[in-house]
Amino acid sequence: MQLLKKSIAECIGTFVLVLFGCGTAIVLGCSDKPDPAYLMTALAFGLVIVAMAYSIGNISGCHINPAVSLAMLVSGKMKGSEFGAYVASQFIGGILGGATLYGIFYDKLNPSDADIAAGVKATGLGTNGLYQGDNVWASLLIEIILTFVFIIAILGVTSKIKNASVAGIVIGLTLTLVHIFGIYFTGTSVNPARSFGPAIFKGGDAFSNVWVFIVAPLVGAVLAAMVYKFLSEGTVEKEEEAAAPAEKSSAPRANNYGKPRSKKRRR
Repeated sequence: MQLLKKSIAECIGTFVLVLFGCGTAIVLGCSDKPDPAYLMTALAFGLVIVAMAYSIGNISGCHINPAVSLAMLVSGKMKGSEFGAYVASQFIGGILGGATLYGIFYDKLNPSDADIAAGVKATGLGTNGLYQGDNVWASLLIEIILTFVFIIAILGVTSKIKNASVAGIVIGLTLTLVHIFGIYFTGTSVNPARSFGPAIFKGGDAFSNVWVFIVAPLVGAVLAAMVYKFLSEGTVEKEEEAAAPAEKSSAPRANNYGKPRSKKRRR
């Protein structure tokens, strides 16, 4: 039952991310040309993370991203059985978000002949695109780097229980940061579920190229988990040894996005 609740929370969180993040990009007409819409779209994605972290973070850890869940699995902070349920729920949430956007913006996605004659252009669906239209390798590299930065920030801020109160803000701001830089190149994915949902409804190049925005974030997540594990190995143990005995005995351990695990009483 607990895993079901976590899965539902992950589905809802991913749905909200796609709806408000990609929806903002559609409303503002975010394109491949730098303009103020970049910042607003980046903020929308970041603010969703902040809102969801403090809404469902105490339930599921608020991953709402298969790349985050994979990093937690590689880091040993998540079980394999949980990982499968989380990822399935995240993709379902992404698809539901894409379907909702498709329904809301259907007319803009499929303008009538009269609209086309009047100069109305078909809008996107907040989907990602290859850098320069066809540069697969550059797009893969960019997305790997963006995801690496995002994931390593998550692993760092959630490594200490004392950061629990600010973890959601730090993670949200980091997502905003990678979007500000990455929107120009690929639209910024760093999240396979966020990319897949809108792409299956947009179709065309968005769907045929969506594999890039599934593979690259997963690779970036694994690299970030491995690098962070190497860099932090031994550091945490030293800090724990230096901590006061009272602090060590009373402080709960962090779980996923900095959510404290409650101690079980011995009977």
